Amino acid sequence: MRATSGAATLFRKELLRFWKVSFQTIAAPVLTAVLYLMIFGHVLDEHVRVHGVPYGSFLLPGLVMMSVLQNAFANSSSSLIQSKITGNLVFLLLTPLSARDWFLAYVGAAVLRGLCVGAGVALATVWFVPWAAFQPAHLAWALAFGLLGAGLMGSLGLIAGLWAEKFDQLAAFQNFIVMPMTFLAGVFYSVDSLPPVWRAVSHLNPFFFMVDGFRYGFFGVSDSSPWISLTIVGASFALVAALALHLLKSGYKVRH
Repeated sequence: MRATSGAATLFRKELLRFWKVSFQTIAAPVLTAVLYLMIFGHVLDEHVRVHGVPYGSFLLPGLVMMSVLQNAFANSSSSLIQSKITGNLVFLLLTPLSARDWFLAYVGAAVLRGLCVGAGVALATVWFVPWAAFQPAHLAWALAFGLLGAGLMGSLGLIAGLWAEKFDQLAAFQNFIVMPMTFLAGVFYSVDSLPPVWRAVSHLNPFFFMVDGFRYGFFGVSDSSPWISLTIVGASFALVAALALHLLKSGYKVRH
């Protein structure tokens, strides 16, 4: 009971941390996604159709998922590195919280922030795409990939926050790993339009399966089987979460 209560308290602290600056943590990424949609959608909507839908409608689920992934990663990673640099992480180390409690609190808050930003993007773009784009063909699939993707990125952010010792290292992790893999995951295009070599390379990117599976939830069509995507994303989440828990239990760059 005490462990559960402790995890809930830490989760609430993490929730308040990003909610108190929601103009920066939620509104700003929503605005960025809307600008992407306004620019690319306006230019290409009347000239390009992907999977039989207008480009703006095709782009929407990709932008929603990209926002979910990037913000879930940013929440857990930035929270942990800030606590390490400011020195207040020591107060968490004094508590009887287990590694599982840390994981549930940090990743849970990251998932919530990612989903909040994703929902904000969907609501803010209602004036730019047809209403049909907001009626998912397979809502359960969209929710499954949204939750698994946010959980995976929240866990990856936890690993990055544990590894990094300063903001520059964390920024490098995000700019050279997370950002390229997200943008090359088929957010702005269908990988079926790529040459065979680059199509094969895209299928080595687990982010592609998150975006493609989420898009399947909206339109019922995808570049890869949703079951294959779900298996890969689920396995990736399990591996990353297991690594994050192992690092927390060992006190990697926290206790040592």
